[in-house]
Amino acid sequence: MRVAEIIADFDTVLTQAYRPASASAYRADLHLWQEFLAEQGIDHIESVQAEHLRHFIRRERARGVAIRSLRRRFAALRALYRHLQRQHPQLPDPSRYLRLPKLEQHFPDWLTVDQAQQLLDGPTSSDGGPAQPATAQTHFAMTRDRAMMELLYSSALRVSELVAIDLDHLDLAGSWLRVFGKGGKERMVPVGQVALTALRTYLPARAAVAAAEVKALFLNQRGGRLSVRSVQRIVDGWGRDRLGQALHPHTLRHSAASHLLQSSGDLRAVQDFLGHAGIATTAIYTHLDHQHLAAVYDSAHPRAHRAPPRQNPKEDR
Repeated sequence: MRVAEIIADFDTVLTQAYRPASASAYRADLHLWQEFLAEQGIDHIESVQAEHLRHFIRRERARGVAIRSLRRRFAALRALYRHLQRQHPQLPDPSRYLRLPKLEQHFPDWLTVDQAQQLLDGPTSSDGGPAQPATAQTHFAMTRDRAMMELLYSSALRVSELVAIDLDHLDLAGSWLRVFGKGGKERMVPVGQVALTALRTYLPARAAVAAAEVKALFLNQRGGRLSVRSVQRIVDGWGRDRLGQALHPHTLRHSAASHLLQSSGDLRAVQDFLGHAGIATTAIYTHLDHQHLAAVYDSAHPRAHRAPPRQNPKEDR
């Protein structure tokens, strides 16, 4: 069986069973693999051995491909061979002998409590820029941005979750928000009093620009749902204006989680708060907490940097 024909047949599976972005990435990975096999003089799938797959992964790594991308190439190969096994059980599966490359661990960016307060307690301005005259348009933008920033931090939302909020997802009286996370998974998260106050200030301004059929909580100036890219731009503007640094919406989520964990020490509650499927994902915030402790120790403990006293040579005898 020719490799090119197998990949072409698998393309139908990719289209039907995978999200468009994942399918596109897998196609690219498999075509890279096909080109590699052609360089090795291999045209038929029966000739592919586990060592060929390992060589492909090693070569990609030598080219500077990131570990995360290598893991995706690995996943594409495993998916292809699973499909082959269903169609042709007699064919060997060399991919089962591959070891998944270990993912490099990157701790998320986060703000200190003081930085979060500096960010959110500063004067309100549109898009994080200098203060503007309070026209109806700038009043709408200022109240929306304030409510949005407070809610991102208060409820540790993903930016995709924020822009998906509809009016009926918000319970102002009960201080709760219904959120739809990854995979459409629903969870209820609390909303802090400062965020509730900001939302109550924003809602009349929202009503003045909203189109009748629009259910979205956060709107653009034309009355439509605010986009992810617009939120990213606004958050970055606030970060540069108030903190002198670039800022991503996910940094506010990481910061809220870290601050909650530092205060409560309850990892399971933080897991529910963030909507993580497994506790292992949430556990990375314990590393942040340990980093915070180490930084405090290094800056405050009187013997953190002091060299140990030199021993008397006679005492060593």
